[in-house]
Amino acid sequence: MSIKWLVKWVLRGFAAVAILVAAGLATLLTLLWREHNTEITLPAPTGHFAVGRTTRAWVNEADTDELAPSPGTKREVLVWIWYPAATTAAAAPAEYLPAPWRQAEAKYSGVLMSQFFTRDLSLVRTHAASDPELSAEQQSYPVVILRAGGGALTTDYTTLAEDLASHGYVVVGFDAPYRTSLVVFPDGRVVMRPSADNPENLSSDQANRLIKRLLPMWVSDTKFVVNQLQNLNAADPSGRFTGRLDMQRLGMFGHSFGGATALQFCHDDSRCRAGIDIDGAPYGSVVQEGLAKPFLFILSDHSRESSDPASRQILADIQSIYGRLPGGQLMITIRGAHHFSFSDQALLKSHYLMKMITTMAGFGKLDARRGLGITEAYVHAFFDANLKGAPSTLVTGIFAQFPEVQVETR
Repeated sequence: MSIKWLVKWVLRGFAAVAILVAAGLATLLTLLWREHNTEITLPAPTGHFAVGRTTRAWVNEADTDELAPSPGTKREVLVWIWYPAATTAAAAPAEYLPAPWRQAEAKYSGVLMSQFFTRDLSLVRTHAASDPELSAEQQSYPVVILRAGGGALTTDYTTLAEDLASHGYVVVGFDAPYRTSLVVFPDGRVVMRPSADNPENLSSDQANRLIKRLLPMWVSDTKFVVNQLQNLNAADPSGRFTGRLDMQRLGMFGHSFGGATALQFCHDDSRCRAGIDIDGAPYGSVVQEGLAKPFLFILSDHSRESSDPASRQILADIQSIYGRLPGGQLMITIRGAHHFSFSDQALLKSHYLMKMITTMAGFGKLDARRGLGITEAYVHAFFDANLKGAPSTLVTGIFAQFPEVQVETR
């Protein structure tokens, strides 16, 4: 065998492999593009109320934003409100994410993520109507604050928000500049979060220092939103929410860092009656001092992280808080769930991408709709028991429906 012939043989082999790789990549991109352009409807709410959604933009004149590049910039929030609606027949369907937000999101995340690895958000169908009247079935409704995780958008939790509203709650989520990945205001301003304010871009020590700085801001933003809701209840300029918000029955839930915020807010603010942390590592004084409110921890499957010291410390902190809770406490793990099983991202990120990630990781194989359904059931049952006075057996009674749920003991 001559060297010349061997070189030709090797080159032909490389060419064949390159052709196969190119063909495989082309096939994958075709599948991703087809999936991106396919309409998808979010899971239907399980309560009997129709759901409405509206937005507000509020400026906190009392506080400046420490993260803003210009000194003296006032804090702002963009608020999303889901609520029990009178009727939705004449109201336009609420877009999953309004067009200006979609354009900013595409620019922020890049072509590959927005055009191939995520569904076209203009084709995501919700179950809420845009700005209908509040349902007259009840004089007032309990209020639950929703806080997204990390830089996630509030609308990433539309499934959970719609479901809770359908059970007779006013659900209020908000996005904050320089904390949320991006915020688009009604006047057209787009505020992007600098990479330096994203803990995921930092080393462990730097991230912990930033988190300790961010948590008081997130809690302060929550207090401001609750203050504004009290003002809205006293005198809503539109008249829709005047006297209709039962601020004596206030709860909060959040995912990831939003869950940590719910935990600390319910520790700090007496207005919080009950809260839920969904897969969020706790931070702040609540870790040392504990909590005297009914509280629920919903965890993803962390069984493969038992050897990681940081993960063990997080679980120890959660168990420490949980062990000191009064009545109305619960901690569950959803087997097979991963960290994003609790948001719409489990549905809206490419099915092929999610399957690849979970296969490589060896866990997180819970069906996306199943995971959201389990979370919905526990969220509204827990708030029903602790904000509406429903029997506590309502929460424990749903275990049998979900064999994936593991109840943690003290």
